[in-house]
Amino acid sequence: MPGQELRYDEAGLTMIGSLHRPSSSASAPGVLVFPEAFGLSAHAIAAAERIASELGYVALACDLWGERKQLTSLEEVMPALGALTGDLPRLRGRIGTALNTLRDQAGVDTSQIAAIGFCFGGTLAFELATCSDVRAAIGFHSGLQAPSLASEAKQIKGKILALLGADDPGIPPEARAEFMRLLTEAGVDWQMKLYGGVVHSFTNPDADQAGQPDFLRYDARADKRSWREMAALLEEVFA
Repeated sequence: MPGQELRYDEAGLTMIGSLHRPSSSASAPGVLVFPEAFGLSAHAIAAAERIASELGYVALACDLWGERKQLTSLEEVMPALGALTGDLPRLRGRIGTALNTLRDQAGVDTSQIAAIGFCFGGTLAFELATCSDVRAAIGFHSGLQAPSLASEAKQIKGKILALLGADDPGIPPEARAEFMRLLTEAGVDWQMKLYGGVVHSFTNPDADQAGQPDFLRYDARADKRSWREMAALLEEVFA
């Protein structure tokens, strides 16, 4: 089913998300889909559509910068990311408002919400887990340094799943080790899946257009495997 444009206000910004519903009219769990740092794109919207049509959950693909703005270069992205991650109340407000907006939708089981995200969107999903009762937070080729993880990991109630390329130069082994250490010491139920020979943005077919195959490269096999891992965990936490 086609998505529904969903507008909501967040700190003076008009956010324009894309809401997707399964064919059944019965109440269903909800899944937030946080996009890559460039903003809400066809990639995240397609994931939300698949979650609704294939898995039977209500999915909200979330706007990141307001008015569904998409940044076009790293020169735009990096200052915007720095400003957002450097202002924790603002960042938490942005993801918390998205969570509340999904919960407010008819037909959403408000006790069963999860969050997924791609790249920076995965970092947002992990951050949301530190300050809410989402059942699961799942990151695809996501940054692991959620702002509150070092101090608030013990607040995580849901399950954590990181789906990563083993050769992703942006997520080195030491970052993975620190992520695992923090979650283990906090007693969190976590998993990490590594895909050999895979780098960053492996779920996004448009990644190859950047012409940086050593850093950004689509991988169909890792894409399919990671989707199955996500679906299995969502089925587990929503059972």
